[in-house]
Amino acid sequence: MAADAEIQDGATDAQAGGGRKRLLFIIAGAALAVMMAGGGGLYYFLSAAPQQHGEGEGGIIAPPETFIFNLPTMTVNLNAEGDSEAFLRVTIALEVANEEMMHEIQPRLAKVIDAFQVYLRELRKSDLDGSAGIYRMKEELLRRVNVAIYPSRVESILFKELLVQ
Repeated sequence: MAADAEIQDGATDAQAGGGRKRLLFIIAGAALAVMMAGGGGLYYFLSAAPQQHGEGEGGIIAPPETFIFNLPTMTVNLNAEGDSEAFLRVTIALEVANEEMMHEIQPRLAKVIDAFQVYLRELRKSDLDGSAGIYRMKEELLRRVNVAIYPSRVESILFKELLVQ
């Protein structure tokens, strides 16, 4: 009887070991299938992307050249939220596509600064909280400068200095 018990224990251990091996093969197979599917998807998306062939060495495309037009530093009172006074000091640069655009902006500079001053004076300190507030201000300034210098166009607004106190 003792021999029968040992044989049954040995059979149970063999079945458990076989079950573990089977589970290991299933997990390995599933991982391999996921990796192959991911690799196939990556290949599909990379091959479906439009290919850009450059004219220069090795097919490298140079980024377009832009020019920076610096505006004078502006200090404005922000709209009061009660008894406290707040000030905004900002230095802005305008990114333009070409040098001719810089020459077109120069005579309209007074209109640009006026549009900025009117907008900035209506802001409250709470309007500038967080990156979302700064982004909204940047988008509004870009809209206002493009209206002031139409038909010319500014590509982007760049903050060189931004201080809220």
